[in-house]
Amino acid sequence: MASNEKDGVCYAQPRTYEERVSIARSFVKATGYALPLYVDRIDDRAEELYAGWPERLYVIDERGTIAYKGEPGPFGFEPGEVEAWLRARKPE
Repeated sequence: MASNEKDGVCYAQPRTYEERVSIARSFVKATGYALPLYVDRIDDRAEELYAGWPERLYVIDERGTIAYKGEPGPFGFEPGEVEAWLRARKPE
């Protein structure tokens, strides 16, 4: 996309896991992203299991269990729904 080129966030398709990690680190550094970030293996196993493409929101609880599973994007991508879910779950 032209906007990605303008913002300098275009990368060649990674061919190794290490290249994927490098791109993820670049993203974290450029954006100040503070949440834990998972990088899928180069064989796309997580994508195969969780159908996250092109975008999907999951919340993993303290036990490592999927506590919230959003619908696939772009039309099912509802960050506000996740926010409301998290606020409702937050202990007082």
